[in-house]
This record gives sequence, C-alpha cells and structure tokens, in this order.
Amino acid sequence: MVLVINKKTSKRILEKFLKSGNNKRVFNAKKYSGAIHFSEDALSIQKQMRDEWQ
Repeated sequence: MVLVINKKTSKRILEKFLKSGNNKRVFNAKKYSGAIHFSEDALSIQKQMRDEWQ
C-alpha cells in the first residue's frame, strides 16, 4: 500500500498509516549509495553523451 503525502494530508491519517503495519516494505536508498563506479569522472561522461547528438 502506498500513501501519497501532500500538504492536505492530516497528521491523523499519517499516524494511522504508520501504525497499520502496511508500511513494512521500505526502500533503503542508502544500500545503493556509491554502488556504481565509473572509469571516468561524471563530467567527461556527460560531455560525451551530449556530443552524440551533434
């Protein structure tokens, strides 16, 4: 289940969702932090990609 949170979402609804147990599957973004290693720096790769269009 996904809960979309915006400015109109009340605190009561948010607390109810968190206590419901439907939020067990949480994406851990820190797990993938720094997982991709490139042989070149990002700026040179970006320049190469932009030059492909010309």
